[in-house]
Amino acid sequence: VQLVESGGGLVQTGVSLRLSCAASEFTFRRSVMWWYRQAPGKERELVSSISSDGGSTNYADSVKGRFTISRDNVKNTVYLQMNSLKPEDTAVYYCYALTAWGQGTQVTVSS
Repeated sequence: VQLVESGGGLVQTGVSLRLSCAASEFTFRRSVMWWYRQAPGKERELVSSISSDGGSTNYADSVKGRFTISRDNVKNTVYLQMNSLKPEDTAVYYCYALTAWGQGTQVTVSS
């Protein structure tokens, strides 16, 4: 199982980013996918999850209304659309599935 995140960067407050996580074709289409993040000096926290068919999603309270998770089961990719970014969203973002972690992508939001 290989997961590769991309799309991070340095942005200003209020702008948007879209993260992508490309998965090797293991059982992607049958797997729940998660996005986590870890800020400096803090524990890794769950940001969002999506069911295998994309019909059910969940979000941390801190990102509800601003972030949207989605997936493309043809491309074996899960996305995290992040709008209205805040400095407190600064973290390394990881995708997770079937006990496998990606390498992470850094998101830095400047005030």
